[in-house]
Amino acid sequence: MLDEAEGRTRRLQERMVDAGIRSSVFTDESSIAYLAGFWGYLGIEFGRPTMLIVHAEAEPVVITPLMESEMVGAMTWVKDVRTWEDSGPNSWRRALIESVGEAPRDLWVEKDTLPAIVRNAIDELFVGAALRDISPVLAALRVIKSPFEIGVMRQAGEIAGAMMAAAHDSLRAGAREFESALAVIEAGSQASASFLTDEGWDRFVSPMVHNLQILQSGADASMVHRRASVRPYEPFDPVYFCFCNMAEFKQYKLGFDRMFHIEDVRDEDRRVQQAAIDAQQAAVAAMRPGAVAQDVAAAANEVYAERGYETGYRTGRSIGIAYLEAPELKEGDLTVLEPGMTFAVDGGISVDGVTAGRIGDSVVVTETGTDYLTNYPREILLSRG
Repeated sequence: MLDEAEGRTRRLQERMVDAGIRSSVFTDESSIAYLAGFWGYLGIEFGRPTMLIVHAEAEPVVITPLMESEMVGAMTWVKDVRTWEDSGPNSWRRALIESVGEAPRDLWVEKDTLPAIVRNAIDELFVGAALRDISPVLAALRVIKSPFEIGVMRQAGEIAGAMMAAAHDSLRAGAREFESALAVIEAGSQASASFLTDEGWDRFVSPMVHNLQILQSGADASMVHRRASVRPYEPFDPVYFCFCNMAEFKQYKLGFDRMFHIEDVRDEDRRVQQAAIDAQQAAVAAMRPGAVAQDVAAAANEVYAERGYETGYRTGRSIGIAYLEAPELKEGDLTVLEPGMTFAVDGGISVDGVTAGRIGDSVVVTETGTDYLTNYPREILLSRG
C-alpha cells in the first residue's frame, strides 16, 4: 500500500511541475489516504486538522496532532512528520506556515472541501495569496485504478457479499431493522478480518464494519438514506439495504444495494423492482471502453421510460478511496470510459413517494466490457424465513 501511495505522490509532483504549481495543501481525508497512506480517527470534525503538504520539487510534509503522531509515523511513507499541540506556541498554524513558507503568491488547496477552520487560518497567515484548486489535478490521477487498487476493491466486494448474505438471512416477519444491521456488522467484520494480518501496515486496518446502516422498510422504503430503527418487519414489506457508507476495505469504498421482500411481493412492488433491475442491467451492458458516460445513463433511462417511470439524476458514480469521484454516469457527462475505471451502477426509482425499486453494484471497466466487484443475485429477492 505504501509503495502505491508514494508512487501516486511522485506522479502528482510531476504534474505539479508541468503546471507550475509550487506547493499544495491537502486536507481531505481521502486525499491524504490516497497520497500518504494513512488516515486518522479524530479529525477535522473535532477541530483537529491533519494536513499533507506536497511540494513539487521537495519532499512532502505531514502535519498531525502530537497525540496521533506515533501511529501516523508508522502508517505513512512520508518521512517529514510535523506535530502540533492543542495549546502553547506549537500550533498547527505555525506548522502550516513553516511547511508552506511565507508569502506564497498562489496557494493550491482543495477548495470545495477545505474546512472553515483551515480556510480562516490561511486568510490570516497568507494575506494576499490567491487560492487555487488542486482538486482537478489529483482527480485526474484517481480516475484510472491500478491493478493493486482493483485487487483491494475485489476484496471489499467479497466482504460486501458476506454482509448482504447476512442481511438476507436476518429477514423474517417480526424481526427488527436494527437486528439486521447487527447481523451485517458481524458478518462484514469477520470477512474483513480474514483478509488482514497483525503485521506491518495491515495492523493499522480495523476489520470493524461501521457507520449507521442505511435500511428502509415497509411504508418508508422510498425514504432515501433512512437508518435502521426498531421497526419490526411485516409480511409483504419491501426492505432495502444500502452499503454505500459501509462496504469499504482499506479505505476503498464500494456501492452495493439490494431490495428484499418479506415472505412475498405485491404485484406493483414487483413491477417497480424489476424495472430497477432491468435499467441497471441495461446500463452495465452499455459500459465498455469508448462508451460515453451519459450514454450509459441514457440506456438505463430508456428502460424506465418504456415502463412509464421517471428517472433519477444519475445512474452511477465513480468510486475509489472517496465516496464520490469523477466521472459520473449522468446526462451531460461526456467522459469516455477507459479500462480501470470503477463505478457504482444503480437502479433506483420511487413511485408516488411510497413504492420503490433499488439495486446497486460496483463494477470495473475492462478491455472488453465490465467485471463485477460486487455479487449477489440480481432478481426479485424474498426473505428465507
